Amino acid sequence: MTAPATHQPALTIGGIDLDSPVILAPMAGVTNMPFRVLCREIEQELTGTASGLYVCEMITARAMVARNAKTLHMTTFAASETPRSMQLYTVDPKFTYEAVRMIVEEDIADHVDMNFGCPVPKVTRKGGGCAIPYKRRLYGNIVEAAVRAAEGSGVPITVKFRIGIDDEHHTHLDAGRIAADAGAAGVALHARTGAQRYSGTAHWDEIGRLVEHMDGTGVPVIGNGDIFAADDAAKMMAQTGCHGVEVGRGCLGRPWLFAQLGAQLRGEEIPPEPTLGEVARIIYRHAELLAAHDGEEHACRDIRKHTGWYLRGFPVGGEFRKSLAQVSTLAELRERLAPIAGSEELADHADDARGRQGGSAKLALPEGWLDDPEDDTVPVGAEIENNGG
Repeated sequence: MTAPATHQPALTIGGIDLDSPVILAPMAGVTNMPFRVLCREIEQELTGTASGLYVCEMITARAMVARNAKTLHMTTFAASETPRSMQLYTVDPKFTYEAVRMIVEEDIADHVDMNFGCPVPKVTRKGGGCAIPYKRRLYGNIVEAAVRAAEGSGVPITVKFRIGIDDEHHTHLDAGRIAADAGAAGVALHARTGAQRYSGTAHWDEIGRLVEHMDGTGVPVIGNGDIFAADDAAKMMAQTGCHGVEVGRGCLGRPWLFAQLGAQLRGEEIPPEPTLGEVARIIYRHAELLAAHDGEEHACRDIRKHTGWYLRGFPVGGEFRKSLAQVSTLAELRERLAPIAGSEELADHADDARGRQGGSAKLALPEGWLDDPEDDTVPVGAEIENNGG
């Protein structure tokens, strides 16, 4: 008698099995609960499954411990979200431990990722974000504190970092091994340096170097950077040997990208790009979800940045785009979308790079930051007290 086939997950992080190795990268002001739900809904609609990992926008550890009202609202997950994935920003082992204990004891999330990749000057000039991994002992202490706080809970801890400060100060190989030694269940590499920010081309070869360097640890490596087209995930995984991919800017205005990436990796027919009429329906659904989460007034403000991304490549004209940026109610939004609701038009160059790019620049760092990589002093003023404030 033939034994039944054993189901093999596409990616395992700690005790979490995923049927798709495609992960939504946390993005401030974007990957809130409405957007995550929308991505899941579309993937389910187009492929019959929503099997990847959808990470919430970055949560500040200190603000969480202080129970800042805005921060706690940002940690909201919908009933349909499983597993619930949260990213923490932190520079201090103490607040890290307290925040993760809070997440575990109050059953707030099923997975915690840690942000060591942010290149924003207001963060790095105080020693936070992608500046942290250069300080190997401090970085290790933070990761160890998170792992210790989650011990025995079944909540895996993962970390995300960049190649390094700049081309002269690469830290990703050490950062990967330190995280593994501290007990992290996975690492993700945005294959750019901090100085690159979001410019230029992601260095996929460095993802491959990290995969090789992590061999034997049992810790999966997730690649991030320049996933824009339906076959980019397969290309990255084949080229680098990474175990999964993280999608950031490529899904701005394209929440259906996860369905396309997952289908391509499973060898299924790839869902086509939506028509302009279908995009109009998605825009309205996104606004509905935002209104249910944050109220109609806030939703109509927040959807404005998304409509620019949604309509990229469509010849709708500047006046139409401007009209969508002026709506104040859902009824008004529906009315202004009506003229394109039946359009079969397709976007030009739908899978081009999108979102912020800019240029490379010297990373802003505290004075003397590069003097001693073994210094484990917690940077003063880098721990943000409130999300968004």
